[in-house]
Amino acid sequence: MNKDKATGALLIIISVIVILAYLVILWYPPIAAKAALTLLKLTGSIAVLAIFAIIGWIGYTLVTTPPPKPIEEIEKELEKELKEIEKDSKEENQKQTSSQKDLQK
Repeated sequence: MNKDKATGALLIIISVIVILAYLVILWYPPIAAKAALTLLKLTGSIAVLAIFAIIGWIGYTLVTTPPPKPIEEIEKELEKELKEIEKDSKEENQKQTSSQKDLQK
C-alpha cells in the first residue's frame, strides 16, 4: 500500500472513531447528562471559528493580491507582440525569397 492510500485509510479510521465518540457523548444518557451541553458549545464554537477563519482568509487574499491589468492594456501588449511577430515573419520571408533567387542564379 503506498503512502497516500495509507494516509487516506488512517483519515477514514480517525473520522469514524471521532464520529462515533461524538454520537456516544451526545446521546448516551449517563455521559450525555454531563457533557452534551459542553460538546454542543464546542461544536458551535469550532464551526463559527472555521467559517470566519475562511472569510478572513478570503479577505486577506483580496487585500494582498494586486489588481489585474486593465483589458485595454493587455490588448495593447498583444497588438504590439502581434506586430513584432508579423514583422519578424515578413523579414524571414524576404530572406528566404532572396536566398531562393540567389540559388536560382
